[in-house]
Amino acid sequence: MRKNDFAELLTAFLSSYLPNFKNVSHNTISSYCDTFKIFLRYCRDNCGIPIEKITLEKLNDELIENFLIWLENEKNCSISTRNQRLMAFRSLFRYIQAEAPQHILSCQKVLHIPTKRKEQPVVNYLTKNELQALLLQPDTISSMGRRDLVMLCLLYDTGARVQELVDLTPRSVRIEHPAHICLMGKGRKAREVPLLSKTAKLLQDYLQEQQLLMPAKANYPLFPNRNGGKMTRSGIAYILGKYADMARLKCPSFPESISPHVLRHTKAMHLLQADVNIVYIRDILGHASVNTTQVYASADTQMKRAALEKLGDSPAPEVPSWVSNTDLLTWLQGFSKQK
Repeated sequence: MRKNDFAELLTAFLSSYLPNFKNVSHNTISSYCDTFKIFLRYCRDNCGIPIEKITLEKLNDELIENFLIWLENEKNCSISTRNQRLMAFRSLFRYIQAEAPQHILSCQKVLHIPTKRKEQPVVNYLTKNELQALLLQPDTISSMGRRDLVMLCLLYDTGARVQELVDLTPRSVRIEHPAHICLMGKGRKAREVPLLSKTAKLLQDYLQEQQLLMPAKANYPLFPNRNGGKMTRSGIAYILGKYADMARLKCPSFPESISPHVLRHTKAMHLLQADVNIVYIRDILGHASVNTTQVYASADTQMKRAALEKLGDSPAPEVPSWVSNTDLLTWLQGFSKQK
């Protein structure tokens, strides 16, 4: 191939292959772009390789492994971030080995770079009392407060990822019975999530108040910012944080920090505690595999305790107290002197 083979392949991978053939979401492509921007600067600034002179011949598993080590040691990236950057390279080199088979050996070496194991994070979620304390904070007298209440209820009720909430439009909503909402998840996979009656009523009132039921506004953002555009993920996180600070004053057990994803965890845990089949929870959350959803079952100490209590008393026999049994204490004391 020509000397600029890497530049051509990377451009085709990002601009054509991912969006047109793999139907990858814009957010994933943006994340991949960030990975390769950081890598190109690493090659230029740390390895002395000008960006315009990077070719497939120079791209090998050693260079990429050193880049991953640099991310952790110099950039203080987490193991999750390190693994996420590696996934971008794996996707690229799977594409390259099909487009440039003469490099299949070097591609295979990159594809065999292992991900790093990480500790399973603690699943943070709100109890029912903490959730209620949060939802009581928006001022429903104001239009903004009513919007925020609907947004928080929908974020919890659907178990949506924050980006899925950002992307919602009035077209995504069905208010008529059975009420549900269509979420566009990772990999542009759509799923329908049913709405509880109270949430559906709140949403219907909100749509009428904001005049979002008009056909001309079907593709407007469901939760616009002050300028009428899409609300950002950081904007939703800010709103949630504001009400969390207020809830913390009323509910001492409320967590010190909270993110929109905590409401997703909360929905999953509440469903699990209500004995909802984990397969249904997987479908509501939009997980590709039930193994991902299994983390909630592993994290719920309340359910573990309840399961143990169902067994009744321990079958272990009664053991005499060493303190109250003077004969035993005397024997032990004598035994220790013999030793």
